[in-house]
Amino acid sequence: MTTSQRTFPQSSRAARALELVEALQSQLATRLVAAAPNADEPAFEPISWLRDEGTHGGGTRLATADTPTFNRASVNVSCVHYDDLPEKRLGSATALSTIVHPAHPMASSMHMHISWTELKGGPGTWRIMADLNPSHPNDAQTSRFLGALRGVSTELFEEAKAQGDRYFYIPALERTRGVAHFYLEGYSSGDFEADLRLARAYGEAVIATYGALLEESLKDAPAPTEEEKHQQLDYHTLYLFQVLTLDRGTTSGLLVHSQNDVGIMGSLPAEVDRALLRSWAEKVPAPQHELVEALADALPDAHPAPVDNATRARLANIVRKHYQRHPEALALQARGDTVPPTVDNHLTPR
Repeated sequence: MTTSQRTFPQSSRAARALELVEALQSQLATRLVAAAPNADEPAFEPISWLRDEGTHGGGTRLATADTPTFNRASVNVSCVHYDDLPEKRLGSATALSTIVHPAHPMASSMHMHISWTELKGGPGTWRIMADLNPSHPNDAQTSRFLGALRGVSTELFEEAKAQGDRYFYIPALERTRGVAHFYLEGYSSGDFEADLRLARAYGEAVIATYGALLEESLKDAPAPTEEEKHQQLDYHTLYLFQVLTLDRGTTSGLLVHSQNDVGIMGSLPAEVDRALLRSWAEKVPAPQHELVEALADALPDAHPAPVDNATRARLANIVRKHYQRHPEALALQARGDTVPPTVDNHLTPR
């Protein structure tokens, strides 16, 4: 089955959500290239994948890596559905999930996720996440990023910020992953059209604000020092550690299927410090030390250790096998006040 044979959910609301996330995907990729100081920055490459050969949907990610501007960036859209499987609780899940790791240490990384999930015979809800992830924090940029999110909805902001700070906390290192976190889970006002506009407003606010911050950070930026590059490498290692040991969304995707492992691992930076990662094994509770050791073993024996496609596939398989052996360890992963239904449906130990 080719990408042209990919099927789509029957739900009209899922179709509207897909239209939204595809529009945001295009806007973000265009804005990122425009922020590059070099006119010859390559465009993002589209890479498509299929769920069950397209029978249950699939997705396309726009990706770039190892360019003058980007260490790695991935802007993913997926739309999966199970209309033909009555035993499945999940009807459809439509999502934009993106991570940007700039090459220059003084430019912040950024993560954004916007998704619409429908359960069969039940309501649908939105998941909206955004976080700024600098290796060199800048208070003014942090304030602008949070201000943009607050400006979309003052009413929702404080709770979503508190949830985000909780979700992105790393207990073993006693710190959060980034400096600005927004996590709105299981959201529905009961008015789909209003919520669709809200999701669009959040996406466009993040794109506009982060695009401006990135452009400002890169304009006339001096060549980074060795110390700045070292601090960035340490931070990228922390990012990988958090994603592969705590992030429920990543784990859920890996346990559900193995048809897009490299894409799911698209949030990982291009290089990390293998020795630093291994040193954190003693800081995590059992059995997570086994996972951290296995992840370090899977990285190339080099400094810095490259995280190429083959390595990402190995890391994905390690995470999957770890939670299959230790389903009780799922309780150690990050969470806000609620667990997404797609995650709960696939991660509950059986």
